[in-house]
Amino acid sequence: MYEYEPVSLIIWIGFIISIVVMIILDFWGLQHFFDVTKIKDALIVSALWIGAGLAFNVLVYFWQGVTSALAYLTAFLVEKSLSVDNLFVFLVIFSYFAVPFKYQRTVLLLGILGAMVFRGIFIAAGVTLLKMFHWLVYILGAILIMTGIRLLRKTGEEVDPGKNPVVRLARRFLPITDHYEGAKFFLRKNGQFLGTPLLLVLIAIETTDIVFAVDSVPACLAITWDPFIVWSSNVFAILGLRALFFALAGVMRTFHYLHYGLAFILVFIGIKMILAHFYKIPVGIALSVVGATLFIAIMASVIWPPKAEPVPE
Repeated sequence: MYEYEPVSLIIWIGFIISIVVMIILDFWGLQHFFDVTKIKDALIVSALWIGAGLAFNVLVYFWQGVTSALAYLTAFLVEKSLSVDNLFVFLVIFSYFAVPFKYQRTVLLLGILGAMVFRGIFIAAGVTLLKMFHWLVYILGAILIMTGIRLLRKTGEEVDPGKNPVVRLARRFLPITDHYEGAKFFLRKNGQFLGTPLLLVLIAIETTDIVFAVDSVPACLAITWDPFIVWSSNVFAILGLRALFFALAGVMRTFHYLHYGLAFILVFIGIKMILAHFYKIPVGIALSVVGATLFIAIMASVIWPPKAEPVPE
């Protein structure tokens, strides 16, 4: 790993405040100009947030130099790509619980906020542990390789939100209403405290976010141990995820080769992490491999679209 200068507390505070402002802009400002439930508007908003993430990359370049900028861009691409693939799981969860379209935005908002918090916790813990116990690098590298192999074998039909252990636990100990009660997660009825189906949806999304973080954070830590670069790249990749969800919801299965590309990337980064003590693969080469793999996976999906499923007679 390359040497990096720790970021001061003032910069951390300033960055967090800026992120809060951008979140407010995303969820309560842009809605006056764009309807992200429409594909055209969702694509525009997604492009705006991707542009913001790349603009911050330019700032990192002039602030910390080319190595940090390349590390940020590589982590940003990896996290963004994993997020796109994981959006399919969100779609399955919404379909499973038959979430009304108008309530999906509320759940996505809280899910994205939770994802930022979880990644911050995991990144801080990961960097601290790696500095204290360097041999953990090999374990994390092995985890990434196994995750890539698991993703390679994914069929797309393995997700069952009803089997989520946290969701099952909530159903066991908390009475749940039979129907949605607007955008409420809890309500009091006849003196009894009840949860709503939307609460189960939120639990499924948040616990899924934790699983995603377990996969994506080690991948970013394999690129750099700089906590500011890792978290900022994660945050900018997550920002705009709500709009991206609605933009891709209708065409999610079009990129049917994407998970093969992501599997290769995770295996490659895992190998990079394990070999770092013996040979450090330059960040520029890692970025080239990630970018080329994503391009090939997307182009293959476009050139060879999935076969249409036969209509039952």
